[in-house]
Amino acid sequence: MKIHYYLGWFSNFFPENLGRVLQEDITDRKSLVMISSNPFFYEDDGATERSWLDQAGIMFDEYRLINYRVQKEDAQTLIQNASVIFLLGGSILKQKDFLMEYELSDLIKKSRAVVMGASAGAINMSAKWLCSKNFGDEISSVYDGIGLDDFSVLSHFDLENNIALVQSELSPLSEEMNIYASNKDCAVRTKGDKIDIFGNVYLISRSKIQKLDETLYL
Repeated sequence: MKIHYYLGWFSNFFPENLGRVLQEDITDRKSLVMISSNPFFYEDDGATERSWLDQAGIMFDEYRLINYRVQKEDAQTLIQNASVIFLLGGSILKQKDFLMEYELSDLIKKSRAVVMGASAGAINMSAKWLCSKNFGDEISSVYDGIGLDDFSVLSHFDLENNIALVQSELSPLSEEMNIYASNKDCAVRTKGDKIDIFGNVYLISRSKIQKLDETLYL
């Protein structure tokens, strides 16, 4: 059964309950493969995201980072052999372009690994996502994501202070598919067809917005 984690951003580390669920889900710990969201900037090495897993006691035999230092064919092999795939936070568009150039999306979709994404990485995991100037992006357009699950994600945005803006911007896309919107210290977890909510997550569906009840409690 495939397991996906759409994460916001965590102020410190994973809260204990989320760490416990991750511990249970991540049973194969041979290799963690991280995908950069700024692949030309080699200092962007996923240290923050990796520290969340370290703090939760989830260690791997091997840690690999995919950026432009890694050849395309080698990157594809790493994805195919990964225990956990982690799409890092940062630039959504740069990561999207990198995934396309290295032809990684289909491999991620086919993988039996646990797939995680933080902020930009979570957005790129979704079926479609809105790039908007009102969200701080350079352009406004709807893009296809990897499509691990049939919904859209808005992650790590100052949602609580911009509910009306978010609802207005995402209303057209919400007529087409459900959108899960969250800010910090949040997660949406899918395991097969089951969706679990951790933290303050909102559902935007058919232009209406509602706060969801948590299913993964603190």
